[in-house]
Amino acid sequence: MVLANKLGITNSAELAREEERLTKVRAKQLFESGQLFAFEVGSFAGLSAIHAQLFGDIYDFAGHIRDVNIAKDDFQFAPRIFLEQSLAYIDKLPHETFDEIVDKYADMNIAHPFREGNGRAMRIWLDCMFRDKLGKIVDWNAIDKDNYLNAMKRSHVSTGELKYLLQKTLIDDLSQVTFFKGLDASYYYEGYTLYKTEDL
Repeated sequence: MVLANKLGITNSAELAREEERLTKVRAKQLFESGQLFAFEVGSFAGLSAIHAQLFGDIYDFAGHIRDVNIAKDDFQFAPRIFLEQSLAYIDKLPHETFDEIVDKYADMNIAHPFREGNGRAMRIWLDCMFRDKLGKIVDWNAIDKDNYLNAMKRSHVSTGELKYLLQKTLIDDLSQVTFFKGLDASYYYEGYTLYKTEDL
């Protein structure tokens, strides 16, 4: 089933191509304009703003809390009826230290507040927290896709594995080039590999 979209696309492969291209263009604009760093850090409002900017050209639900239940690989994300309550709880969690930031990120992943595009928006949101609090970001290119996805699957039980992966790949290079390469690696986790952000 192809998600209803503003582009009127009914072919899933074509939608994936356009989604990758348009959202990477938007992410590039967010970084280059500095708008990304004006969003509230570590809150659902900030994450929602990121999601709205990335996906607003494609989906009406961009930036809005999902109105359906969703699951992935037999894992059920937070039920829709408890989602607002979950997000209010996550908003109150501290995000001052490395451990607090990763724990908050893992909790937001369990919430999975949007209909589509959670992972891509949340990894940018995570980097914004690291950048703001620690002066560092994740070198996503240094993290193996399968290792990352497996750590995320297990993070609802323990965040130790995820923390180990992220801790050893934090870098203090906050440049545009690093952001673009990290974005491409982040998209690769989700199977989007057609475009390089720097070329768009």
